[in-house]
Amino acid sequence: MTLTAAPGRARQAAGWRPPATSYGLGLAVAGVAAAWGVHRLLPAVPLLTAAVVLGIVAAHLPGARGLVRGVCRAGLSLAGKRLMRLGIVLLGLKLSLNDVLGLGWATVAMVLGVVAATFCGTWWLGRRMGLRGDQPLLIATGYSICGASAIGAVSEVSDSDERDVATSVALVTLCGTLAIAVLPLLQHPLGLGDAAFGRWVGASVHDVGQVVATAQTAGPAALGDAVLVKLVRVALLAPLVAVLATSVRARGRVKRTGGSGGQEIGGQEAGGQGAGGQEAGNQQAGGQEAKRRPPLVPLFVLGFLAMTALRSTDVLSTAVLDTAATAQELLLAAALFGLGSAVHLPSLTRTGARVAALGLCAWVVIAGASYGGVLLTT
Repeated sequence: MTLTAAPGRARQAAGWRPPATSYGLGLAVAGVAAAWGVHRLLPAVPLLTAAVVLGIVAAHLPGARGLVRGVCRAGLSLAGKRLMRLGIVLLGLKLSLNDVLGLGWATVAMVLGVVAATFCGTWWLGRRMGLRGDQPLLIATGYSICGASAIGAVSEVSDSDERDVATSVALVTLCGTLAIAVLPLLQHPLGLGDAAFGRWVGASVHDVGQVVATAQTAGPAALGDAVLVKLVRVALLAPLVAVLATSVRARGRVKRTGGSGGQEIGGQEAGGQGAGGQEAGNQQAGGQEAKRRPPLVPLFVLGFLAMTALRSTDVLSTAVLDTAATAQELLLAAALFGLGSAVHLPSLTRTGARVAALGLCAWVVIAGASYGGVLLTT
């Protein structure tokens, strides 16, 4: 009779090793701590912006570059995807339907128009400029909805390349950071009062943290309106992701139908397969395609909607909401550090001019459209 060692003893004999993702997740935690320190020293720099920048720096420092591209890569990629989803779910707790309705239908309609114009215009222009992969889609989403969080959500359903996601996040973060310095200088030349300036900021700046940093320069009235308008844009994340998921599923059905036809013709020409074999092959290909299709509404989007509904009931205490807000920011910071670490500047320089040009054009579109919308609704 053969005796086998207990599982615990076998692990001890073989030498226990931590999960492959633990190294990258640990580095992401260290990056968040460093970003928090930068934010404390320079309050004008949002935590999420600092996290992206530090991720890019870590990917190019001689000492850390090998770790980022090697043993830490799996954990950093996990942070960029899974932690991003959790952060988006908690982001729903910032949105109350009562606050949105309090803005009035004119302002809500204005935000819808700005988002539609920015998304469609940026996506169309990016494709015309020949940007690679999903970059036009991701940049359009980031500019029109809520910056890096929206890019992360859309990349989940579109299964975008990590480099495209990282490049888009870097561009949107850079432009949103520049807005913190540029937009306050334009308030008085454009003839905007504090409340109108806040709505302009909320409708045109990408990330929630960047909106807060920009609008607070004009006082509490501007800050309150800016955050509410921004949250209306955040609310559009769920329907946008659902529409894109439907589109991806439809493309999958078209490809599967076209592919099965090609297999059938090829089988007839070769004469080596029977009808039963062809049918089995087609079913197998269809099953693989079905596995790749994203759900109509991803689970994290349902979580976002559930948190929004929960917040709208007013049953959560201020302490709970503050704790959730802190957790949400830390999760997104870790995710953005992971995405920033995937940026490869030498590769970015090949399309950098076109990406920068698209970012500048999109910035002009959203700033101009939101400014016109604010003038029409105030």
